[in-house]
Amino acid sequence: MNLSWLDDFQALAATGNFSRAAEDRHMTQPAFSRRIRALEEWLGAELFDRSSQPARLTEAGEWFRQVAQGLLAQVARLPGEAQTIAEAGASTLKFAATHALSFTFLPGWLRGLESRLPVGPVQLVSDVMPRCEALLQASKVHFVLSHAHAGTPGALDAAGYPSITVGHDTLVPVSAADARGHALHTLASGSAPLLAYSAESGLGHLLLQVMGERIAALHLPVLFTAHLASVLKTMALDGRGIAWLPVTLVAGELAQGRLQRAAPADWDLVLDIRLFRDLRALGRAPEAFWAAVP
Repeated sequence: MNLSWLDDFQALAATGNFSRAAEDRHMTQPAFSRRIRALEEWLGAELFDRSSQPARLTEAGEWFRQVAQGLLAQVARLPGEAQTIAEAGASTLKFAATHALSFTFLPGWLRGLESRLPVGPVQLVSDVMPRCEALLQASKVHFVLSHAHAGTPGALDAAGYPSITVGHDTLVPVSAADARGHALHTLASGSAPLLAYSAESGLGHLLLQVMGERIAALHLPVLFTAHLASVLKTMALDGRGIAWLPVTLVAGELAQGRLQRAAPADWDLVLDIRLFRDLRALGRAPEAFWAAVP
């Protein structure tokens, strides 16, 4: 049997009109009629009473309507089921992570996990937070690693995706050091240039939601905007202004004195580092990894 005959059958069953059904199936009426007849011959039963207009389903036709719907529904599920079965035996862990965490937190975190469990091969997509969220929602990755704040639920929280806190980070307002080793720009000056995150930045979204009003009240001139913390770090090191940057990204520069705190600690934003997982069953390797992550 040709599976496309099922669609032919449903088109004719819906209208009882051979001409209209043939048009819906983008073929001539004689060709369409031959396909319906071929289906009936394969089944060994008449499916339509052609003595009436419009044609009506026979008793066998009524039975086959239910069968056809079930078969088409099962066929539609086959690609997803095949993918699930294939992934169940796959050992590659698929991650999406924001840019900042991809080359700061993630490598060391995985190295620490490897000391007590077999991680295996890893596939990483590094992108902005909205794209990482979309990849998980489309089941293109098993996990998303991102910054988060308890008071600011994100899209994955709202959709009920399970998550585990695997670390912590802090956004700190920093500036390049002057010749005396002090911050070149400070919030206390009231006119320091601001190096800001763009709207698509996950860190920028968290900073805006939690501290946006306080920062806006300072009326700092925005000198530069980017969605990558690493770009803002380069601009801050160049002495261009103040940027709120994750400690995981600037710990070395702070220790060396190349960057300095530009404000007291009450301007810091403490964040969680969270691992989100897909809602569906992940397969043996990803499920084992999820179960082993603290």
